[in-house]
Amino acid sequence: MKKIFITLFALWNFNNYAQTQSIKNSPKLSEDIPSNVGMSSERLARIDIMLNKAVADSEIPGAIALVARKGKIVYFKAFGMADNATSKPLKTDAIFRIASQTKAITTVAVMMLWEEGKFKLDDPIAKYIPEFKNAQVLDSVYPNGKYTTKPAKREITIRDLITHTSGIGYGQIDSDPRFKKIYKDAGVTDLFTTDKITIAESVKKLAKLPLHHNPGEKFTYSESLDVIGYFIEIMSGMPMDEFYKTRIFDPLEMNDTYFYLPESKYNRLVTVQTKEKGKWIPFPNTFYDVNYPKSGAKSFFSGGAGLSSTAKDYATFLQMFLNKGELNGIRLLSRTTVQFMLANQIGEVWGKTDAGHGLGFRVLNQMGEDLGGQGSAGTFNWGGYFNTQYFADPKEELIGIILKQTQKANDNTGWKFQILAEQAIDD
Repeated sequence: MKKIFITLFALWNFNNYAQTQSIKNSPKLSEDIPSNVGMSSERLARIDIMLNKAVADSEIPGAIALVARKGKIVYFKAFGMADNATSKPLKTDAIFRIASQTKAITTVAVMMLWEEGKFKLDDPIAKYIPEFKNAQVLDSVYPNGKYTTKPAKREITIRDLITHTSGIGYGQIDSDPRFKKIYKDAGVTDLFTTDKITIAESVKKLAKLPLHHNPGEKFTYSESLDVIGYFIEIMSGMPMDEFYKTRIFDPLEMNDTYFYLPESKYNRLVTVQTKEKGKWIPFPNTFYDVNYPKSGAKSFFSGGAGLSSTAKDYATFLQMFLNKGELNGIRLLSRTTVQFMLANQIGEVWGKTDAGHGLGFRVLNQMGEDLGGQGSAGTFNWGGYFNTQYFADPKEELIGIILKQTQKANDNTGWKFQILAEQAIDD
């Protein structure tokens, strides 16, 4: 009996503490005055001017902006409304649907399992999810909706999935209308849902569908990170939400990041808004229910788009990366792992351009730095479907996050914010 107890305790301990204590011990993010970390208060105030004007001009309904340098938050403000229809103001603890910003967190989760020696990045995914065996590429589509395929030149690898070079598409938001129809007809779940379905069920349907192109040949933004999410469940033996909570969110004290919000935090969720006749109104349900983080079956965990979070929580996650895998004495990833995750993994698939794609992020190269406005070479960034953006500049130890919650509305605050954050460096 004692031996069984010890074994069970060891398993429990592994599942809950597989992230390790670190020799390095960087402090948690905390607020400080800008001058203490080489930032100018006067120059940071230009963000106030820009965002106040964007709200006044109805370019956006509201936004939260956060800037941190060298582990210190030096700018953290809310502007405008969380819901214009009810005149609810935004507060800095507001919760946003971060959509594709989930992808970076999913990549960290899978790389934690990679560090445990559970798989190789260039393993075929079919080794673990057999439904992906004998991948096919779309050939011809007929007027009646039927299509023909041809065998892919090779199998999809885990690295292909993380870098969006797998050939998998993105259904409702796919740029190719043929794939929109194929995914819809097959019942594949895109992005978010309130329906009672699991990620395993959706991915197994997806696995039977044709690819845009041969794996590794092109970059096609896709549901690949949803596949990775299901793969995480297989390799960890845990539901995704439990794995993320115990292995990432709890250790980093990201206490406001969830697939589905607890009822006690419903009132902090920002309304998705769209502009109609010059006024901001709640965005209606379309192919998804905008209230998915707090309603419905709450059974679908999208590794590519399912999380909701706050500016402070996401800044904490990015700070762990700038610390090369560690925060507050807890190490999620090795420095060496972070280093190659932030290296270009797709060669010249994007051509000779200003950035490459690492594992989880777009990563700026020297050409991008020299063009200006995007940070130093090595700066990594991405955004989300509901108009959220972030960047982290390792050379300058700088983080910038701007969160909005809009649909079918274009604004210029994202690129302006990055310029204004970087120009405030004063050392």
